[in-house]
Amino acid sequence: MRLHHGTDQRSETRFVKKIHFGPEIPAQVRAIPQHIAMTILEAIHRYAETGAGRVKPLSGEFEGFLRLRVGNHRVFFKESADVITIHRIADRREAYR
Repeated sequence: MRLHHGTDQRSETRFVKKIHFGPEIPAQVRAIPQHIAMTILEAIHRYAETGAGRVKPLSGEFEGFLRLRVGNHRVFFKESADVITIHRIADRREAYR
């Protein structure tokens, strides 16, 4: 017997935010080993779909940006109600330079 708690999540329509990539992002992704790049892109999509991820707002020079941590890489982005704009993907050692 299956108990029903609340709404059936399978019937809910999910709102996925659009993802826009800045002009330098394709080159930054190509510079990363393919399996790591795929993990990063999956994490971006998961965040756009569910809001899940290791995200924090940045300060100082990067005020107004959010940071998504994916292993040793950082994704800098801005977010509005329906769009996520990716501005930088870099190894953590170079991300804040």
